[in-house]
Amino acid sequence: MKRIISIFLLFLLSATTVFGAEPNVAAQGAALIDGKTGRLLWRRNADVPMAMASTTKIMTAILVLENCGLDETATVSRNAARQPEVHMDLKEEERWKVGDLLSAMMLRSYNDAAVALAEHVSGSVENFCGEMTKKAKEIGAKDTVFGSPNGLDSHLTDEQHHSTAYDMALIAAYALENEKFCEIIAQPEIYVTDLEGKHICNVTNADRFLREYYGALGVKTGYTNKAGHCFVGAAERDGVRLVSAVLGSGWGTTGKEKKWTDTKAKMEYGFEKFHTYEAVAEGTVFGEVKVMDSPTESVETVLADGYTALFSEEEIESLRLDADLPKEIEAPVGKGEKLGKAVLWLGDERITEIDLLAQDAALSFTLEERLQRLMENWLTWRKF
Repeated sequence: MKRIISIFLLFLLSATTVFGAEPNVAAQGAALIDGKTGRLLWRRNADVPMAMASTTKIMTAILVLENCGLDETATVSRNAARQPEVHMDLKEEERWKVGDLLSAMMLRSYNDAAVALAEHVSGSVENFCGEMTKKAKEIGAKDTVFGSPNGLDSHLTDEQHHSTAYDMALIAAYALENEKFCEIIAQPEIYVTDLEGKHICNVTNADRFLREYYGALGVKTGYTNKAGHCFVGAAERDGVRLVSAVLGSGWGTTGKEKKWTDTKAKMEYGFEKFHTYEAVAEGTVFGEVKVMDSPTESVETVLADGYTALFSEEEIESLRLDADLPKEIEAPVGKGEKLGKAVLWLGDERITEIDLLAQDAALSFTLEERLQRLMENWLTWRKF
């Protein structure tokens, strides 16, 4: 039989937290997440599927970085060369280093570069998009489908190409774990050329957030008539990494500006309200289990891992740890053996699950000990 043990976690805060006001955001879909754990910190229609324009290229970059070398040579196809603006005017049969095309794509959102990279990695755009969708699911994105490597969506239905604000933030958080990805998106300006040296491009980074916000890591802009102005951005201060996604921040000139103000407003809110806390520590003793058929009557259990993440002061007061443990188990029990699990909750939100391990071993009775116990029990019975 299982038993549930609950402990409410109370924390003494070493500093007073200043709580930010709710951000004023125009985007139709918006999410702010903890860049290290993926936990959703603030939302507006964060799980609603929407068009995401060229923020799509974040996933394109992930697949390129994970599936080929940056010094490999990509040959431009007719399909890639015929992609509409924004493009770097690639010509059919031109040969480029993969790394140069990737940098140009991320800094200036070139659509022809995205297609050339997709075809280089997977042989065709269709195959590449299938890999993009598969990778999104592996990362944890629950409602994301890619029908294009560059985000152009006029020829696609909503079902063929969509994501959510939360999924795009989660995908970006994953990408930011790649050091080369971080280096690429932070470049202010690059000069690239095809391998023949005939096609030279001066590419400046279109990401204003990178230049205008303290701690910004950058990431990716996007715009189509269907998606409106979109931006997935990240910033880090004092070890706290936040990732924001805004989809449909508006259309036309006004929307172009709003994607920046939306992102900055959410970032300010996040850095003011949320701080790093160790919710539980690895090795913390948490309940005991009775041991049958052993000279050791019970063993304590300990948490296999700790959990540190971003929380607000109000959230700290709502944290609790539930432990699912058996009342008793049969010997032998090995030190470090999994005996149950603990679940960290924030109100009704399941934060994480942690294994509960035996702190010490509990051996079974030896034959001699069993005979001795039988004798003791027999003598006790004889007395009565």
